[in-house]
Amino acid sequence: MLKLFSRYASVGVINTLLHWSIFALAYHWLNSQSLSNLIAFAVAVTFSFFANARWTFRSDASARRYVAFVAFMGLLSWLVGKLADLAQSPPLVTLIGFSALSLVLGFVYSRYCVFRSRP
Repeated sequence: MLKLFSRYASVGVINTLLHWSIFALAYHWLNSQSLSNLIAFAVAVTFSFFANARWTFRSDASARRYVAFVAFMGLLSWLVGKLADLAQSPPLVTLIGFSALSLVLGFVYSRYCVFRSRP
């Protein structure tokens, strides 16, 4: 399990750099944390899904799995951004909060729901 999580976290580092870069650009132009986080998420989650399907879980990247992963992570992304907007949190707090939550919750959801082994 530790090896699996290490692989997931490695993909997460690249994913986080991608997400944070896109978030910064979008926030600069749009001045909305929820929308900026959602746009950055859309790009980063696609990378994350395919990288984790292939390298971390060694599973097929099916449309059903993609939709399940994107829906869960999208809801999490939107919720973190919306709460940040309501709390008027600094963008860095939003990014750190989402990164931490998505690492833990994303791994658990991916391992036990999206890429679970069929008996």
